[in-house]
Amino acid sequence: MTKNIRVLVPLAQGCEELEAVTIIDILRRANIEVITASLSDAPVQCARQTVIIADSTLDSVLNDDFDLLVLPGGLPGADNLNADQRIHTLINRLNSKGKYIAAICASPKVLVTNGILNGKNTTAYPGSLEQIDMSKVQLSNTKIEIAGNVITSRGPGTAMDFSLKLIEVLLGDEARKQVEDPLVR
Repeated sequence: MTKNIRVLVPLAQGCEELEAVTIIDILRRANIEVITASLSDAPVQCARQTVIIADSTLDSVLNDDFDLLVLPGGLPGADNLNADQRIHTLINRLNSKGKYIAAICASPKVLVTNGILNGKNTTAYPGSLEQIDMSKVQLSNTKIEIAGNVITSRGPGTAMDFSLKLIEVLLGDEARKQVEDPLVR
Protein backbone atom coordinates (compact mmCIF):
# COMPACT_ATOMS: atom_id res chain seq x y z
CA MET A 1 0.00 0.00 0.00
CA THR A 2 1.15 3.52 -0.74
CA LYS A 3 0.78 7.06 0.52
CA ASN A 4 1.20 8.63 -2.92
CA ILE A 5 -2.53 8.53 -3.65
CA ARG A 6 -4.48 11.69 -2.69
CA VAL A 7 -8.25 11.72 -2.29
CA LEU A 8 -10.51 14.70 -1.68
CA VAL A 9 -13.78 14.22 0.22
CA PRO A 10 -15.78 17.46 0.23
CA LEU A 11 -18.14 17.70 3.20
CA ALA A 12 -21.32 19.71 2.71
CA GLN A 13 -23.81 20.68 5.39
CA GLY A 14 -26.36 17.87 5.60
CA CYS A 15 -24.11 15.12 4.22
CA GLU A 16 -24.74 11.50 5.19
CA GLU A 17 -22.30 10.90 8.04
CA LEU A 18 -22.26 7.11 7.75
CA GLU A 19 -21.06 7.42 4.14
CA ALA A 20 -18.58 10.23 4.80
CA VAL A 21 -16.94 8.58 7.80
CA THR A 22 -16.88 5.12 6.20
CA ILE A 23 -15.19 6.47 3.05
CA ILE A 24 -12.63 8.44 5.06
CA ASP A 25 -11.88 5.58 7.48
CA ILE A 26 -11.64 2.76 4.94
CA LEU A 27 -9.43 4.71 2.53
CA ARG A 28 -7.12 5.79 5.36
CA ARG A 29 -6.78 2.14 6.40
CA ALA A 30 -5.16 1.63 2.98
CA ASN A 31 -2.68 4.42 3.79
CA ILE A 32 -4.31 6.65 1.21
CA GLU A 33 -4.01 10.35 1.96
CA VAL A 34 -7.59 11.53 2.45
CA ILE A 35 -8.26 15.25 2.71
CA THR A 36 -11.67 16.32 3.95
CA ALA A 37 -12.74 19.81 2.96
CA SER A 38 -15.79 21.71 4.13
CA LEU A 39 -17.57 24.04 1.75
CA SER A 40 -17.29 26.84 4.32
CA ASP A 41 -15.35 27.62 7.51
CA ALA A 42 -18.09 26.17 9.72
CA PRO A 43 -18.10 22.68 11.21
CA VAL A 44 -20.23 20.34 9.09
CA GLN A 45 -23.53 19.31 10.64
CA CYS A 46 -24.48 16.06 8.96
CA ALA A 47 -27.93 14.73 8.08
CA ARG A 48 -28.34 13.00 11.48
CA GLN A 49 -26.87 15.90 13.49
CA THR A 50 -23.35 14.48 13.81
CA VAL A 51 -20.81 17.30 13.59
CA ILE A 52 -17.60 16.77 11.62
CA ILE A 53 -14.61 19.10 11.61
CA ALA A 54 -12.99 18.93 8.17
CA ASP A 55 -9.23 18.90 7.64
CA SER A 56 -9.47 22.10 5.60
CA THR A 57 -11.82 24.27 3.62
CA LEU A 58 -12.55 23.63 -0.03
CA ASP A 59 -11.03 26.98 -0.96
CA SER A 60 -7.70 26.01 0.61
CA VAL A 61 -7.36 22.83 -1.49
CA LEU A 62 -9.23 23.87 -4.62
CA ASN A 63 -6.13 24.00 -6.80
CA ASP A 64 -4.41 20.91 -5.36
CA ASP A 65 -4.01 17.72 -7.37
CA PHE A 66 -6.04 14.66 -6.41
CA ASP A 67 -6.29 11.14 -7.78
CA LEU A 68 -9.90 10.78 -6.70
CA LEU A 69 -12.79 13.04 -5.72
CA VAL A 70 -15.45 11.29 -3.60
CA LEU A 71 -18.82 12.92 -2.95
CA PRO A 72 -20.72 11.60 0.08
CA GLY A 73 -24.50 11.68 -0.28
CA GLY A 74 -27.31 12.56 2.05
CA LEU A 75 -29.78 15.37 1.87
CA PRO A 76 -29.46 18.26 1.80
CA GLY A 77 -25.73 17.48 1.48
CA ALA A 78 -25.92 16.33 -2.14
CA ASP A 79 -27.97 19.39 -3.08
CA ASN A 80 -25.42 21.64 -1.35
CA LEU A 81 -22.60 19.99 -3.31
CA ASN A 82 -24.57 20.35 -6.54
CA ALA A 83 -25.18 24.06 -5.92
CA ASP A 84 -21.47 24.77 -5.37
CA GLN A 85 -19.75 25.75 -8.62
CA ARG A 86 -16.34 24.90 -7.11
CA ILE A 87 -17.39 21.23 -6.97
CA HIS A 88 -18.31 21.29 -10.66
CA THR A 89 -15.01 22.99 -11.47
CA LEU A 90 -13.14 20.23 -9.60
CA ILE A 91 -15.13 17.51 -11.38
CA ASN A 92 -14.33 19.02 -14.77
CA ARG A 93 -10.64 19.50 -13.98
CA LEU A 94 -10.14 16.00 -12.60
CA ASN A 95 -12.14 14.43 -15.43
CA SER A 96 -10.05 16.25 -18.04
CA LYS A 97 -6.96 14.65 -16.45
CA GLY A 98 -8.54 11.18 -16.41
CA LYS A 99 -8.71 11.10 -12.60
CA TYR A 100 -11.37 9.15 -10.73
CA ILE A 101 -14.62 10.74 -9.62
CA ALA A 102 -16.97 8.91 -7.27
CA ALA A 103 -20.34 9.62 -5.69
CA ILE A 104 -22.68 7.69 -3.41
CA CYS A 105 -26.35 7.89 -2.42
CA ALA A 106 -27.92 11.15 -3.66
CA SER A 107 -24.61 12.64 -4.84
CA PRO A 108 -24.65 11.03 -8.30
CA LYS A 109 -27.11 13.86 -9.03
CA VAL A 110 -24.09 16.19 -8.98
CA LEU A 111 -22.42 14.09 -11.68
CA VAL A 112 -25.61 13.87 -13.76
CA THR A 113 -26.13 17.65 -13.51
CA ASN A 114 -22.49 18.19 -14.44
CA GLY A 115 -22.83 16.02 -17.55
CA ILE A 116 -19.91 13.75 -16.69
CA LEU A 117 -22.26 10.75 -16.77
CA ASN A 118 -23.74 11.48 -20.20
CA GLY A 119 -23.90 8.22 -22.13
CA LYS A 120 -22.90 6.21 -19.06
CA ASN A 121 -24.51 3.99 -16.46
CA THR A 122 -24.94 5.16 -12.88
CA THR A 123 -26.54 3.98 -9.70
CA ALA A 124 -27.88 6.10 -6.84
CA TYR A 125 -30.17 6.11 -3.85
CA PRO A 126 -33.67 5.11 -5.00
CA GLY A 127 -35.69 8.19 -5.97
CA SER A 128 -32.82 10.66 -5.53
CA LEU A 129 -32.55 11.37 -9.27
CA GLU A 130 -36.26 11.71 -10.03
CA GLN A 131 -36.23 15.52 -10.11
CA ILE A 132 -33.41 15.87 -12.65
CA ASP A 133 -33.12 15.17 -16.38
CA MET A 134 -31.89 11.59 -16.80
CA SER A 135 -32.36 11.42 -20.57
CA LYS A 136 -28.61 11.10 -21.23
CA VAL A 137 -27.86 8.67 -18.39
CA GLN A 138 -28.79 5.04 -17.82
CA LEU A 139 -29.82 4.29 -14.22
CA SER A 140 -29.07 0.82 -12.83
CA ASN A 141 -29.97 -0.85 -9.55
CA THR A 142 -26.52 -2.31 -8.89
CA LYS A 143 -24.71 -1.61 -5.61
CA ILE A 144 -21.75 -0.10 -7.43
CA GLU A 145 -21.48 1.11 -11.00
CA ILE A 146 -18.17 1.81 -12.73
CA ALA A 147 -18.32 3.79 -15.96
CA GLY A 148 -14.79 4.58 -17.05
CA ASN A 149 -13.30 6.90 -14.42
CA VAL A 150 -16.67 7.46 -12.69
CA ILE A 151 -17.77 5.25 -9.79
CA THR A 152 -21.20 5.48 -8.16
CA SER A 153 -22.99 3.62 -5.39
CA ARG A 154 -26.47 3.43 -3.85
CA GLY A 155 -26.38 4.54 -0.23
CA PRO A 156 -25.39 4.05 3.41
CA GLY A 157 -25.77 0.27 3.20
CA THR A 158 -23.26 0.09 0.34
CA ALA A 159 -20.71 2.52 1.83
CA MET A 160 -18.24 -0.15 2.95
CA ASP A 161 -18.38 -2.07 -0.36
CA PHE A 162 -18.06 1.24 -2.22
CA SER A 163 -15.02 2.29 -0.16
CA LEU A 164 -13.34 -1.09 -0.64
CA LYS A 165 -14.00 -0.86 -4.39
CA LEU A 166 -12.30 2.56 -4.41
CA ILE A 167 -9.22 0.97 -2.82
CA GLU A 168 -9.30 -1.82 -5.39
CA VAL A 169 -9.54 0.68 -8.26
CA LEU A 170 -6.75 2.88 -6.89
CA LEU A 171 -4.35 0.25 -5.50
CA GLY A 172 -5.43 -3.18 -6.73
CA ASP A 173 -6.93 -6.40 -5.36
CA GLU A 174 -4.17 -7.11 -2.83
CA ALA A 175 -4.51 -3.71 -1.17
CA ARG A 176 -8.26 -4.21 -0.93
CA LYS A 177 -7.73 -7.63 0.64
CA GLN A 178 -5.25 -6.21 3.18
CA VAL A 179 -7.86 -3.70 4.33
CA GLU A 180 -10.92 -5.95 4.03
CA ASP A 181 -9.69 -9.05 5.88
CA PRO A 182 -9.16 -7.37 9.28
CA LEU A 183 -12.66 -5.86 9.03
CA VAL A 184 -14.04 -9.40 9.57
CA ARG A 185 -16.78 -9.11 6.93
